[in-house]
Amino acid sequence: MADTTLTRPARMAGVHEGGRPPRARSRRPSPLHLILVPLSVVMLAPLGWMVLLSISTERESRRFPPGLPAGIHWQNYTAAWHQGPFGHWLLNSTIVSVSCVVGNLVLCSLAGYAFARIRFFGSRLLFIGVLATLMVPFQIVMLPTLIVMHHLHLTDTLGALIAPNLATPFGVFLMRQFFTTVPKELEEAARIDGAGRLRTLGKILLPLMGPTLATLSVLTFLNVWNDFLWPLIAVQSPGNMTIQLGLQNFQGAHQTNWPVLMAGTVTSQIPVLVLFVLAQRFFVRSIASSGLK
Repeated sequence: MADTTLTRPARMAGVHEGGRPPRARSRRPSPLHLILVPLSVVMLAPLGWMVLLSISTERESRRFPPGLPAGIHWQNYTAAWHQGPFGHWLLNSTIVSVSCVVGNLVLCSLAGYAFARIRFFGSRLLFIGVLATLMVPFQIVMLPTLIVMHHLHLTDTLGALIAPNLATPFGVFLMRQFFTTVPKELEEAARIDGAGRLRTLGKILLPLMGPTLATLSVLTFLNVWNDFLWPLIAVQSPGNMTIQLGLQNFQGAHQTNWPVLMAGTVTSQIPVLVLFVLAQRFFVRSIASSGLK
């Protein structure tokens, strides 16, 4: 009888014993989908309602229960754009968010590398102190931060929105956890070649941490872009408002044009949704990354 045992290359090529091709693996829905699908619908319902209101008339927006509009009214988006300096608010939000992202990438990388690789007096205690600040609500440090911005003459400027968010405890923690997974042999090899710490960080480690840097960038951008409380108390001039703060001008004291307000809200969330869709694959890669390619 002929030997039907396949060699390793044949098994790697996907041929089963007996020369039969492998069967296609069927993808059956998991029982977990019975829970995830309804939860997804519940979470997407407010977003869908917001989009429907943005293309409805003012009379249709007061209808309960809500339903489909009789037609699509794109003039709500035009009205939202011209009712205030909408483009200027978007520019302010972009400047503040991008500046905070760059600051976090630079400062949190340096701090995370220092906590992971440099042993100095009180380093462990200092790192515990940084983590402890994660448990402090922002409302507690809000007024002290405002006083500091006042002494720095940054109140009612974009600098007041950028400076407190240039480095975050979560960013330091995330970078530090990544650096601890990188083998020290990579740095030792760079030191043998005469590279210092900063050169090792820039030439060896940073190219390995693309998914982690992307994750930190997205989370920082989302947090700063959607922030409302801190700009509300730090900025008063309409020219320095961000998009989230400027949307409150669409609400009147006695009446609110909800379709126009929802149109402005949808417009303000488009950059966030696009960024999240493009970068969501980096979240899993940053968690599973081990520092080696």
